[in-house]
Amino acid sequence: MSRATGTTAPNQLNLVGEGTVFEGTLRTPHDIRISGRVIGTLHVQGKAIIAAEGILEGELYASSADIAGRVQGDLVIEETLLLKETAQVEGRIQTGRLVVEAGAVFDGECRMGKVDRVIETKATPPTDKKAAAPVREAARAKKADAEPAAGT
Repeated sequence: MSRATGTTAPNQLNLVGEGTVFEGTLRTPHDIRISGRVIGTLHVQGKAIIAAEGILEGELYASSADIAGRVQGDLVIEETLLLKETAQVEGRIQTGRLVVEAGAVFDGECRMGKVDRVIETKATPPTDKKAAAPVREAARAKKADAEPAAGT
């Protein structure tokens, strides 16, 4: 009897169960169902399902997604994003197609059409003086190099 090695089931489903908290970046070529809490970034080549009891705090990049739970963050969905009636989404959406059921809540920005897999982020300036000092010094040096020398 021979046994196949290195293969996975074609319809494999990854699961973050209720009561589970995952922090970090998760990448999968398969579908995923979130019934627990994810804090971080999900890269899903298949379908992402955020169940009614599921919470995502972060970013989701997926081929398609069904959201019934709570999302705070950015969603980049290549094909169809379905916001179910219990969905609560706060953030930015970039998707090929958006379907919203009555009762779903969305607070944020949405861009539909061809998805380039990137949501632009707004750069924020450093808030403390120590962090800003190297930036100022580099700018001064660059400006000094660009100025012509006196008497030339």
